[in-house]
Amino acid sequence: MSTLDLAAASSLSSDVEPRGGFRFQHTPYYCEENVYLLCKKLAEDGIAKSDASDLYVVFISNEKKQIPLWYQKASHRADGVILWDYHVICVQKRKESNLPHLVWDLDSSLPFPSPLSKYVAETFRPSFQLFSEFQRVFRIVHAPIFLPAFASDRRHMKDSAGDWVSPPPPYDAIVAQDGTVHNLNEYLEMSSVDVLKSVGADAVDAVSSQKLGVLLNDSQLEELFSQVSS
Repeated sequence: MSTLDLAAASSLSSDVEPRGGFRFQHTPYYCEENVYLLCKKLAEDGIAKSDASDLYVVFISNEKKQIPLWYQKASHRADGVILWDYHVICVQKRKESNLPHLVWDLDSSLPFPSPLSKYVAETFRPSFQLFSEFQRVFRIVHAPIFLPAFASDRRHMKDSAGDWVSPPPPYDAIVAQDGTVHNLNEYLEMSSVDVLKSVGADAVDAVSSQKLGVLLNDSQLEELFSQVSS
């Protein structure tokens, strides 16, 4: 992901530590890779299910590649608002009805992790009226499907001269299980016209079975997670 101002990159930490002392790899402006590694570590360390079946990867963008999010560390504003071209987070669905679903956002200044309802209220500001070009679209992908399928050779982070817009992670680029070297663009191709009209059993089935999951709008995000089973 990128923004008009990359100056904040040097001030962001290379790892993030939530409650309990677990540490997660974090490379500024490579949110899709950060979330990929986050899902793997949550599963490996027993914070999530071992097969990652309670985790969902959420891509946020739109046709114009302009989405406002609040409480982002890269922002220079007091309210943390920034205009990303896209962003990626992880949502953990919790089976117990008395426990809130969690959002893991390595770039957020909110508590890490945050309850889904709090994150939605603070980060997306549902009551804030946005112009149509800033309306957010959400692609929800089940982590067990995403992890073996995702690939990125980081081509989107190079300028026309082939130089890095922001320094890449120190580890090798992510290659999909089938040998694909880059498909990030598939996850980021989203339009408001393709958003589901309603969230029901078909949407839940699609999230559980389709490589690219489903497309939702702001108001449907919490509704979906109230219906999926972990």
